[in-house]
Amino acid sequence: MPRFAACLASLWPGLSLTEAAGRAADAGFDAVEVTDPYSAPIPELAEELRLRGLAVSAIACPPPNYTGGQRGFAAVPGLEVRFKGDLRRALRYVKALGAQNLILMAGEAEGEAARQTLLANLAHAREQPTGTRLLIRPVSPRRHPGAMLGDLGLAEEVVRQVGPEKLGLVFDAWHIHEMTGDVAGTWARLHPLVGHVQVAGYPGGHEPAGGEIDYPAFFAQMDESGYKGWVTGNYRPGGTVEAGLGWRAARGG
Repeated sequence: MPRFAACLASLWPGLSLTEAAGRAADAGFDAVEVTDPYSAPIPELAEELRLRGLAVSAIACPPPNYTGGQRGFAAVPGLEVRFKGDLRRALRYVKALGAQNLILMAGEAEGEAARQTLLANLAHAREQPTGTRLLIRPVSPRRHPGAMLGDLGLAEEVVRQVGPEKLGLVFDAWHIHEMTGDVAGTWARLHPLVGHVQVAGYPGGHEPAGGEIDYPAFFAQMDESGYKGWVTGNYRPGGTVEAGLGWRAARGG
């Protein structure tokens, strides 16, 4: 079976990061995705993760904006200085928390200028002593109109141009399903480029069980393909988190 991590912001949104990390450990997770670690003092969060024996599967740069504002700046012409400042801050957290992946949020932009801005910013990020793998995350344009990485083909092209040894994809199965209707086929084509996986039930965004995505089959496919990265439960629990964790034991036939 894949290695499962818990997205703290999604599973325990009402708790502090340190409290949520404790709940994740108690629920049997070995790693956590801390999308927005910037709301907690680094020493406090790092110590809680150490005491709980939790790895950090990924953090985001900058934190995704869930209040209707920009969801990143890596592809936005004119905001290169802001991107570099966000990156410096994120790298301090990467080092302190031992984050294994850093998700660079592209934001809303389009056209050749945006593409060149994204490539230039990724080249800058690639040159930094990160100690982590850099990732970009394709998202459904239905949910995020104007998103630079609402084009899956463009995301693949960017990773191949920058170099898969330096840059990878976040394979958010919920978004991939909405974009392509074919999680299995898209995984078969893209899995060598994938550095991190996120899962949620479609269409409701709850536990990755039932719904339109056959997660037991997908988990089996990941195993068969040799994927060794983390699979983060990034969903809104339908009830208590603990009552809905049966999906972690689901196996394809």
